[in-house]
This record gives sequence, structure tokens and C-alpha cells, in this order.
Amino acid sequence: MWIAYAFLSAVFAGVTSVLAKCGIRKTDATVATAIRTGIVLVFAWAMVLIVGSQSTLPETDGRSFLFLILSGLATGGSWLCYFKALQLGDIHRVVPVDKSSTVLTFILAAIFFSEFTWFGLAGIVLIAVGTLLMLEKKDTEHSEEKAEGRGWFVYAAGSALFASLTAILGKIGISDVESNLGTAIRTGVVLIMAWMMVLVTGKQKELHGIGRKELGFIGLSGLATGASWLCYYKALQDGPASVVVPIDKLSIVVTVLVSSLVFGEKLTKSSVAGLMLIVGGTMLMLPGH
Repeated sequence: MWIAYAFLSAVFAGVTSVLAKCGIRKTDATVATAIRTGIVLVFAWAMVLIVGSQSTLPETDGRSFLFLILSGLATGGSWLCYFKALQLGDIHRVVPVDKSSTVLTFILAAIFFSEFTWFGLAGIVLIAVGTLLMLEKKDTEHSEEKAEGRGWFVYAAGSALFASLTAILGKIGISDVESNLGTAIRTGVVLIMAWMMVLVTGKQKELHGIGRKELGFIGLSGLATGASWLCYYKALQDGPASVVVPIDKLSIVVTVLVSSLVFGEKLTKSSVAGLMLIVGGTMLMLPGH
């Protein structure tokens, strides 16, 4: 079942990126992140109440709490970087860089959890090559767009680094905690971090200027994120991080295909080849090889 949860996480995560892109065309990325995290928190605690896992909260030990908090902080960092990158760059270029966290996660999982296979290594190589192919810069007519293209990469790379740390820390923290409860706890940490960033940067004034349409997309992206997280941490609790993370990163397929339809972001032959390598590498990492 953990494989099914991992694939569902990928689908919801793919939809999240597209909805989020629609919600930050005029809205500041930090403000949007804070709003959608609040929605995810409500969603997460609703699931906790539905499954009744709140009764296990007193039994959660300090070690699990610590790693869930650290995982939440890493998630907050990843989100802030990711949505800033989305705001600056094309979605089909930002997402591959963000998904490159798969490579670092594989390395860290091999070190901390002894999750290493030669098929996994081969899959990671294909994913890395595919990511590089998808980073080919498309031709633009305006120098201003080229300048933006140079700015998004740093944020996307930061998102990938924090995302890999999120997976490893989350795997440790959620090992002895019911997955829905663990997701709710770490979401609370992300919410605090996101709103602190809004207040520190003085962007709370922008809340009044958010249009209804963009607010609606931000809300929908929050719901999609909540669903993705619940599936992801259930899969992470039961399955190996070195396999769960690559499956989750297949959200790139959903994101790229939908963004091509919604935003008209055309893919080059190199990008298509890269996408196929990423999918092939992920399939190679599945159990049974």
C-alpha cells in the first residue's frame, strides 16, 4: 500500500504546483505560502480527528517531536524557496531543479538508513541526467525574461536542498508516530515559520490586496498539498525513503503536462527526453528489481 500512497502523493503534488503558480501571479510568494500552510494545517488536523490519532499525542516522545520540528523547519525553508522560484521562473524549469532533491535524498538514505541498491543507483543516475536535460534554457525574445531566468535557479536549488532534509528528518521523526498526527505537528511548525517570514519582511499589508481569484487558487493548492502530505508521510512511514521520494517526485510529469496546457510552456525535445529519463529512472528504483 505504501507504493500506492507514494503515487497518490505525486499526483496531488503535481496539481499543487500548477494551482500555486496560478495563485502567485500577483500575490507575494511568502504571503501565499503562509495562507496555504494555514489551510494545510486545518486539513491535517481534520484527518487526525477523523482517524482518532490525537489520543496518541501524549505518548509521543521528545525525540520524535524534535525531528518532526526539524522536518517542519526544513519544509518551511523548501516552500519559501520553491514558491519564490515559481514566481520568478517558468514552472517546467523550476520543478526539475526542485525534484533533483531525489539524488541527495538517495545519498542521505544510503548513509543513515542503509537503503542502497545498484538498481537504485542506476535509477538515480538516469534521474540526474534527465534533470540536466530539462534545464536547457529555452530561447526568449526579451532580455528581461532572461534576467529573471538567472534569478529563479538559486531559490529552486535551495528548495531541493531543504526538501531532501525534510524527507530524512521526517522519516526519523515519524517512525514511532501515527502518520496523520506527525503531518499535523510538522505543519504547525511550517505555519509558524511562514507567518514569521511574513511579519519580518513586513508583507502582512499585502493580505488586503489579494484578489478573490488568486486567493481561490491558493486555497485549492493548500488542499492539494494537504492531501499530498498525508499520502507522502504514510508512504514514508511504511516504505524506504530512497524509493518513496523518487515516486513522489514523479509529480513532475503531472506538473509539466498540465503547465503546458494551462500556461502554454512548450517543451523542447531535450526536455521531453529528460522527462522520459526521470520516469524511467524512478521505475527502475521500484521494489522487485
